[in-house]
Amino acid sequence: MTATTAEDPAAERRLGFPVLVLASAQLVISLDYSIVYVALPDIGAGLGFSDHDLQWVVSAYVVTTGGFLLLGGRAADLLGRRRMFVLATAVYALASLVGGLAQSPWVLLAVRAAQGVGGSLLFPATLSLINTTYAEGPVRNRALALWGAAGAGGLCFGSLLGGVLVHGYGWPSVFLVNVPIALALAVLGRVLFAADPPRDRTRRFDVAGALTATAGLTLLVLLLVYAPAAGWTRPAALAAGTAGVLCLAAFCVIEARARDPLMPVRLLRHRGLVAAVAVAALFSATFSSLPYFLTLYFQSVRGYDAFVTGLCFLVPAVVVAAGTQVGARAVALLGMRRLLAGGLALGAAGALSLVPGVAANGSYPALLPGIVLMGVGQGAVWTAVWIAAASGVPPGDQGIASGIASTALQVGGAVGLALLVAAASGIGQESSVPTLVDGVRTALLLISAALTLGSLAALAIRRGATA
Repeated sequence: MTATTAEDPAAERRLGFPVLVLASAQLVISLDYSIVYVALPDIGAGLGFSDHDLQWVVSAYVVTTGGFLLLGGRAADLLGRRRMFVLATAVYALASLVGGLAQSPWVLLAVRAAQGVGGSLLFPATLSLINTTYAEGPVRNRALALWGAAGAGGLCFGSLLGGVLVHGYGWPSVFLVNVPIALALAVLGRVLFAADPPRDRTRRFDVAGALTATAGLTLLVLLLVYAPAAGWTRPAALAAGTAGVLCLAAFCVIEARARDPLMPVRLLRHRGLVAAVAVAALFSATFSSLPYFLTLYFQSVRGYDAFVTGLCFLVPAVVVAAGTQVGARAVALLGMRRLLAGGLALGAAGALSLVPGVAANGSYPALLPGIVLMGVGQGAVWTAVWIAAASGVPPGDQGIASGIASTALQVGGAVGLALLVAAASGIGQESSVPTLVDGVRTALLLISAALTLGSLAALAIRRGATA
């Protein structure tokens, strides 16, 4: 299937099912990020995690995903998008099976790291398959909206699904549920997508660049996850920071001299991609951090169990999915710059609206106006980011372009959550109710401020930079 075939209406209808497969793959990636949130107390009790180590059930996934995304993006371009899609879904299936059967904390952490590697291979392969299958314009925008609905909605739907599964079947079910889904995606990917063309032997895989970029980014994300709780001056933090900076410096030197670099400098001339990178980082630091604080509020302040906490994320999941569809249609009417500014402004208003509803004796309906505003803004911005990242990028660079944008997404999320938790007095499961309420309110105010600044920055972008 090629981009040109999508221009024919009949071809567009035939491509409907492959888009559903790609959207389902994106749903798996998003679910694996958030599905474990409501299961953390049960995982900790079941496997004997200490309170300090339990955060690594989430962080191990974030660290490896963020570190390997550039490598995954280039692998999709050079080794084949279909091939990487099938490999990544197989990795997900195997890792999830081992996770559901895990009997020790370290096995589960290794599983989460393996799922992160699978995500770093699957995300750019999935996105580049969409961007090379559909012609740039309304057809691709609709495909990205469906894909985006699965991704953005999955961040909220993961908490809902996790709560239902933990309540009914215990914590191993949040891993085992992935096994049949991932295996089905691997088979469907092999059947539905066109075979990868023969590898272009004139293009070399930048091994040195891949190793230094992966090591540097992994160490950077590791530092951002580890240091806020353990201390920035701890020997491990200093060692990770120093080694990460050295690796990234070596990566820059290698890329400047490489004949076929992992991250071609020419891509930085695509203003849409540069803008998408900035917004992706802001998106993940703000919108994607919200489920963490809402889960703490629902479970530790309101006293909801895993099932009820999951149900609380049903409305956000639906609204975010609707927001992605609004975003796809609004691009043609408003333009990318106004859509990004408007979506970020809605998110800022929503975060601010949540503040008075967060209280020790607060009610769920009091949160709904803010949840709806944030959900619509989140969905619209998510779709706009990936349309901007793909626009004007040659087919041969779609994988690395999506890898660059998604790396910003992961690093932004690690930075944002670390800063927000630190600003919120380091709140966690063991914090007192007054501390939790004050901390969640502080995080919401900071999220609102960051989104407001992002909206103003989007309006200040020169016309055409994101068009």
